[in-house]
Amino acid sequence: LRSRRELRAARLRCRRRCRGQVRLAAPGPGAGGDLPFFGSVLRRAGCLRSCEEPRLGAASRHRAAEEVRADFQRRVPYSYLQRAYIQLNKLEEAANAAHTFFMANPEHMEIQQDIENYKTTAGKVSLIDREARQHMEDYSAGVRHYDKEEYELAIDFLERALKGYYSEDEDCQIMCEGPQRFEEHEYLEYKAGLYEAIADHYMQVLACKHDCVRELATRSGRISPIENFLPLHYDYLQFAYYRVGDYIKALECAKSYLLFHPDDEDVLENAGYYEGLLEGTMDPDTVKPRKEAKTLLRRHKLESHLLQVAAAGLGYTYTEPNYWNRYGARQDEHSVPSSISSEPEDGPRLSLTKKPMPKPDRELKEGGPLLYSDVKFVYNSQQLNGTQRVLLDNVISEDQCRELHRVASGIMLAGDGYRGKTSPHTPNERFEGATVLKALKYGYEGRVPLKSARLFYDISEKARRIVESYFMLNSTLYFSYTHLVCRTALSGQQERRNDLSHPIHADNCLLDPEANECWKEPPAYTFRDYSALLYMNADFEGGEFIFTEMDAKTVTASIKPKCGRMISFSSGGENPHGVKAVTKGQRCAVALWFTLDPLYRELERIQADEVIAMLDQEHLGPSEMNINPKDEL
Repeated sequence: LRSRRELRAARLRCRRRCRGQVRLAAPGPGAGGDLPFFGSVLRRAGCLRSCEEPRLGAASRHRAAEEVRADFQRRVPYSYLQRAYIQLNKLEEAANAAHTFFMANPEHMEIQQDIENYKTTAGKVSLIDREARQHMEDYSAGVRHYDKEEYELAIDFLERALKGYYSEDEDCQIMCEGPQRFEEHEYLEYKAGLYEAIADHYMQVLACKHDCVRELATRSGRISPIENFLPLHYDYLQFAYYRVGDYIKALECAKSYLLFHPDDEDVLENAGYYEGLLEGTMDPDTVKPRKEAKTLLRRHKLESHLLQVAAAGLGYTYTEPNYWNRYGARQDEHSVPSSISSEPEDGPRLSLTKKPMPKPDRELKEGGPLLYSDVKFVYNSQQLNGTQRVLLDNVISEDQCRELHRVASGIMLAGDGYRGKTSPHTPNERFEGATVLKALKYGYEGRVPLKSARLFYDISEKARRIVESYFMLNSTLYFSYTHLVCRTALSGQQERRNDLSHPIHADNCLLDPEANECWKEPPAYTFRDYSALLYMNADFEGGEFIFTEMDAKTVTASIKPKCGRMISFSSGGENPHGVKAVTKGQRCAVALWFTLDPLYRELERIQADEVIAMLDQEHLGPSEMNINPKDEL
């Protein structure tokens, strides 16, 4: 880790130094006019070699396989470090290593549990991200102070974040000037001419530089950047400066934001209002957008133009991403209406609404028929303090709960669905599970009653139909995964527990409480659209299902399981959820995940449907149908 940091620092120093010492000359007219330019290129190359080789040695010393570079990108060394520090009984260092790894791998449940264990065994632990990017840390701190209406502190951190951002941007640009990968051909067989070879290499460098905007807005371990990241700095600042009475800076930041979004009506109105406040004391036209923002945007547009020219003329494939997506906006719901009520009626009309989300590909509805007369409605989304949520009772009867429980005891396997890990979410509980297809297989083999195995299939289909109808979906809802699960409290391990049976998460995106985001990207199951939990019993302690805010801390609803109760909800970041610790007994439920995309239908479910169809044919059993159950399955 240290060598990697030192290698990058040495390369940055040499490339920055040679940039300053050897300026690239402009080509002249006529024959030999290109010699000044190529002469300066040769001198800069010589400068770089004479600077790097004495410090770093031959370039071959620093080559690493793609897999190794990917491991460092994913912070895998910190996972090893954590284990090493544990062996040395250095719990604080182990906790920091675990936290650093977890920040880039938030889906890693075991590390999350390790961190909770450190907090328990080591007392108060101040977790440090050893790979934190300072400009992002400052930005997050600035937003936190802004949300608390501590505007002076917000300005301090956001200005520091901007300074760090532009410094990191320069470093990113410089690092792009290193070796590039020639993916479309084997370099040793490359027969391109001078200008084709230069263009080939330079367009890869240019694409790298152009993407620095995305790189600097992306947290470690993520694919998606924080939307509208750089412009948001100026958006927060323009209002913060207004609240502290610095109208010149407020106007300057508003104009800087408008460079990126010149048609933003709210900020246009703000800028006009600030200009009105300054009239009589100075000419508002003399207040200009910040120079560094203008320079970056001008360079970014020129990069985009060159990339598109290359795509048209040289056969490159290039699509310009939307780097300044305006779905990213300030979240100021706490300021409505109190923060404006003390201002004049014609004061700034700021975008004081929750962050607008991309329009969903379907209209969100709820309140459709429950289809079955015995199913009882309990709470809707509003009563559960959220979006696309419903709580129902009597989905199955007491007799069906008991029969399902008997089936579960005969077919469940410890660690099923989690590669055999018997305690995948917490070391204080044993996890067991089984699928519908496994239940039917055991039914065929006579290891459980076939009627009971069929019940598991039937009640999951009943749940699917209810969810599809209640949320008034216009297209078919398919099974994505069906799992009969039980969590059992382990005796002797329940004292002073402060962990969860299942940590807070979302079902189709990676929850990032620090950034208040949920990243819809692998390894999350991004195709899942709706989820449901159908409970089978209540004779245990703890185990409440909870919804939280995006911070994974603020509980918005808590549900106590009982036989026949079902909670269903949309699977996205609007519904973070988890399970409180099961401290006594066994908690069992049928967990269901659904998708609207038929490409992601559950394969085992399709196979189970075929088995059921054969069973239903003339109501014949497997022996009467003359099939081998194992072969057929």
